[in-house]
Amino acid sequence: MERPAARTATNLLLAYAAGSLSPVEVVRDVAEVVASREPTLNAFHVHDLDAAHEQAAASERRWRDGIPQGPLDGIPVTVKENLGRAGIPMPLGNAGVTPAVPVRSSPVVERLEEAGAIVLGSTVMPDWGMLSSGVSSLHGITRSPWDESLTTGGSSSGAGAAAAAGYGPLHVGTDIGGSIRLPGTWLGLTTLKPSAGRVPLDVPYLGRVAGPITRSAGDAALLLSVISRPDARDWTSLPPEVLPPTPRPLEPAGLRVGLHLDAGCGIPVEPEVRSAVEEAAAVFADAGAVVTPLGPFMRESWLEDLDQFWRVRSLSDFEGLEGAARERVLPFIRRWAEGGRAVDGVGVLRDYASIMAIQQATVAATDAYDLVLSPVAPMPAFPAEWPMPWGDGDAAMPHIGFTAPYNLSGQPAGTTNCGFTADGRTIGVQVSGRRFDDVGVLAALAWFEAHRPEGMLPRWPIRS
Repeated sequence: MERPAARTATNLLLAYAAGSLSPVEVVRDVAEVVASREPTLNAFHVHDLDAAHEQAAASERRWRDGIPQGPLDGIPVTVKENLGRAGIPMPLGNAGVTPAVPVRSSPVVERLEEAGAIVLGSTVMPDWGMLSSGVSSLHGITRSPWDESLTTGGSSSGAGAAAAAGYGPLHVGTDIGGSIRLPGTWLGLTTLKPSAGRVPLDVPYLGRVAGPITRSAGDAALLLSVISRPDARDWTSLPPEVLPPTPRPLEPAGLRVGLHLDAGCGIPVEPEVRSAVEEAAAVFADAGAVVTPLGPFMRESWLEDLDQFWRVRSLSDFEGLEGAARERVLPFIRRWAEGGRAVDGVGVLRDYASIMAIQQATVAATDAYDLVLSPVAPMPAFPAEWPMPWGDGDAAMPHIGFTAPYNLSGQPAGTTNCGFTADGRTIGVQVSGRRFDDVGVLAALAWFEAHRPEGMLPRWPIRS
């Protein structure tokens, strides 16, 4: 029997209902994992395990009395530090920022608390969330539970580390160009970047979403069914929809599946990554799906313009800091943001036009398919000390050619593990769907998890 910290949320809920396990036992076990691994993994910005123990005792009483508070009663969760919690400072991973302290929790946190979840704490991120690693000027380096010399990916770095290490089963990250899915591939996790507007935010922004980072598609569906509930603060929200808490059954026979192996921009896909994604596509094909190649639809200039647009945005944030505070920002981010200084208003509008072109091209290229399978990133995990997959150099964003298009088109896209490199690093496959079909993507992830060969199955590094 798996230790409590390693069990899925769906399994824990069944155990709570049967009386074979209590939230107190689960939080106690998770606390042991945190005590053992947090000193080196560095996943938490803040946590309060004493309060978690108290909440677990209250949850235990509710389950004993047959009146659970909601669908996540007694389940440990974490949230990324940019998802506000009332009274908790939000430095956004940046030592130069004077943290805002929200007086009201974000929609995600309020939905979790209403559902009875036990929020263990807030997880770390790199400076302003603009790195694909766990390197932060404020928090230091966040490391992979699989191999502490390797990156977690980012910017949902702490959430990814917490999920893989067993800090409970449910974790919420955010994603503007790949920040949920990159930890997904580099930590072997099952994740979902939901459709734009699916999960309410109190600070919506072009391409930004919040979504599940978990160890199973069942848990991702359960978590999404809670955090997608409406909130009036997000003026970009989709119409309210009750999402199923479990993935729906999937019959792959006859599904039209695109196999997308060349983004058309950025860094070429490494052979081991390509091979693993092809093997994942073969699992669908063997079950009767019609798998056909999907050619590149991105352009190098579009990806460069997106990077430039983000540089200008971060330069605006940087300029808002006092002089001494600017020196505390991570040097990589300072240099990267300064790359937008020469861009004028006309240049920003040209960048925005490229963003619109990405939206149009992504929807048009994928419309003929029920699902599209692709790499998440062109490469496997890299050293934890590197801010980006190539090290410390300024190479723009050449690693997000497969992920960023779906942020801009608003389409759902998730990940799950589909193999390993020869030296044991995880490789994820990205599964994207039509606009608003989050349920379909989760169904595909769940089906693949149930049918992938043994060699694609992660053995979680959950230990104390």
